Amino acid sequence: MNTTSKYIVSVYPAMAEERERWNERYSGVDFDVPDDPIPELERRLSTLPDGKALDIATGTGRNALFLAANGYDVDAIDVSDVAIETARERAAERGVDVNWHRADLADVDLAAGEYDVITVGFFAALEHLPAIKEALAPDGVLVYEHHLRSSDPVEVGPSSERYRYRSNDLLRACLDLTILAYEERRRPVAGGTAAVATLVARNSSGGTQSYPKLILSDSSQ
Repeated sequence: MNTTSKYIVSVYPAMAEERERWNERYSGVDFDVPDDPIPELERRLSTLPDGKALDIATGTGRNALFLAANGYDVDAIDVSDVAIETARERAAERGVDVNWHRADLADVDLAAGEYDVITVGFFAALEHLPAIKEALAPDGVLVYEHHLRSSDPVEVGPSSERYRYRSNDLLRACLDLTILAYEERRRPVAGGTAAVATLVARNSSGGTQSYPKLILSDSSQ
């Protein structure tokens, strides 16, 4: 397993503070993290391009491990040492290879056109979306899920509205891609119910395009 980061990063005070904050959270016995991948990622796997994948804010590796187990060459980034170490252990247990990188996304230079699939789960990164989208290969797909501001009761998500997206924030930020799916709803996640926005978008353009058929189970329709 490759555990050496290809990214050259510097630990600035703000980054060190953020890393410490997340290390504390991942070390907490009461901090529930998802084990399964983003549901829309799992549901649409057969429609995604093969090749190289990037999982941003990987946490304990739920998306990265799923992609690696399904044949992708996966890079995974997270700021937390504790999360990366846990993810690395989980990969070893499952016998899959992932290129783990302990880094803050703000200090990472993503190569243009490098990834066929990019996943982002529960990470407020609108300011990084231009670089994330540029890192998609032609026809590459972005699968992104994040917490929403909501007037409904929710049990999971950031305590500050600052780190939640407003309705359609994520959609508007990706209108230069082809939107294959977008939904805002409450759904169960690790630890309770959350209000989330889920986006699937392809790096393509034009009025006439191909749309892969998605086979849904009766419970998913």
